Amino acid sequence: MKQRWGVILAVACISFFSGGWLLQRGVTNDGGVYQSARLFDDVLARVQTYYVDSIGEAALYQKATVGMLEELHDPYTDLLQGDNYKALTESTTGNYGGLGIQIEVRAGWITVVAPLPDTPAERAGIQTGDQITAINGTTTQDYSSEKAVSTLRGEAGTDVALTIRRAAVDAPIEFKLTRARIHNRSVISPTLFSNSIGYIALSVVSQASTSELREAIDSLRRQGASSLILDLRGNPGGLLDEGVDVSDLFLNPGQEVVSTRGRAAGSSETYSDTKPQAWPDMPIVVLVDMYSASAAEIIAGALQDHDRALVVGLPTFGKGLVQSVFRIDQNTALKLTTARWYTPSGRTIQRTAADERDQMIQAMLAARNGGVVPDSVLEAQGDSLKLPEFMTDDGRIVLGGGGIVPDIVVQQDTFTTAEREFRDALGAKIPAYFDVMTTYALELKNAGTLKSPNFAVTPAMRGEVYTRLRAKGVDVNQGTFDGASRWIDSQLGYVIARYIFGRSAEFRRRAADDPQVQTALGLLTKASTPKALLSLAPGAPVPAGK
Repeated sequence: MKQRWGVILAVACISFFSGGWLLQRGVTNDGGVYQSARLFDDVLARVQTYYVDSIGEAALYQKATVGMLEELHDPYTDLLQGDNYKALTESTTGNYGGLGIQIEVRAGWITVVAPLPDTPAERAGIQTGDQITAINGTTTQDYSSEKAVSTLRGEAGTDVALTIRRAAVDAPIEFKLTRARIHNRSVISPTLFSNSIGYIALSVVSQASTSELREAIDSLRRQGASSLILDLRGNPGGLLDEGVDVSDLFLNPGQEVVSTRGRAAGSSETYSDTKPQAWPDMPIVVLVDMYSASAAEIIAGALQDHDRALVVGLPTFGKGLVQSVFRIDQNTALKLTTARWYTPSGRTIQRTAADERDQMIQAMLAARNGGVVPDSVLEAQGDSLKLPEFMTDDGRIVLGGGGIVPDIVVQQDTFTTAEREFRDALGAKIPAYFDVMTTYALELKNAGTLKSPNFAVTPAMRGEVYTRLRAKGVDVNQGTFDGASRWIDSQLGYVIARYIFGRSAEFRRRAADDPQVQTALGLLTKASTPKALLSLAPGAPVPAGK
């Protein structure tokens, strides 16, 4: 008890000398902060002494800490410990200890999608399509994706033995590799399309995103790219400072990127561009969707507000809260919401919502309603029925109210009734369906019959998938299967391209079927300058020009 009162007195002294935070907020219905602290201490003592189950004092403090954070009703504030803290570090740095292999579990085995460049896996000769049948002599059959990843990863410098089954090789292949520090690049799929249009996807906003993006764009420029598609779809965000630096690549000195507004000292700040933009003559289309969030929304909002890019796709998630990470010890950190951020035109990115699920529902509703959350939803939560309007630098109208509303809303393809019926018929056996496709793709790779990544999926190939599905006990009616032939052919084409011709070939096939990418390509084909591109936006007052 003396120890607990010592902690309380220490906290009281700290709060007094740091500006009286507790005292300023200490008046409650039951009295001041000291009464509340005594109430907590009394309850803690009685729970520890009399509760039916024995709970140690350390565990009670842990539960009280977690309970306090939960009562903030903020899904982004969290106490990160152990693996959760490690996962945050990996997502923001892009670094982990491992072999450098992209994998998926197919037909009960760990299957290599691709080895990453300049990693132990690539240097050892691991190939796309290899099946890892044992790790350190232990079979990997029926491993889950999570267990596969955790087993392959480990401290840099540690050894791991892999047993590989490879198409066209009868005997298992044994590898002994040493794990290394792997950097998971945030820039993926740099591609040069026809008409000198470059494409880059930014998967996350991590510590190396700016340098990786600059390097990738410079490379595309050397190949002849004169315009760019920057794909932020599915990007959950990441580091605020790195989001500012990425935006800095495309803006002029002095232009605001984002501002933060918070209560604590130093949490309200305006971030502005400091360097001349690297490619001022390059027209840019930014792709977003309902999974684009946080720092990805900062980038899209800044480029849209300053008329530097045309934003295409679906309304974004609407996560406009700043989290500061306070490291407590080697394995623990507090991730705490400390501010909200706003685009240069003054739009708040944060949606008014009860929780993350509600934010996603609103983003989905906006996607189906031309970018605007339906009036009935706004009215139910007490918001204005008319979303506020803001102006870009050149006088274009952009909508506020949360998230980034694209200049041109483009829906993704949706399933037809017949395709939905097929997926419903598969039910819980969808993994078996993709197992069949992967196994078939690996057999085609072994046979060597497909010579070009532009191969056509034939009815005979589709029929082989159906036969194999039935052999695995997946009972799907032939008519139901045939009704989904368009979707099945697309999926089969992607999987075969991935395992025979590589990720780049798979991406090009997917891009050909992607209405948002195809819209971006069409816009950039018509516009040779940034101004000309912006003039293609609905209602844009910007004339074509320099």
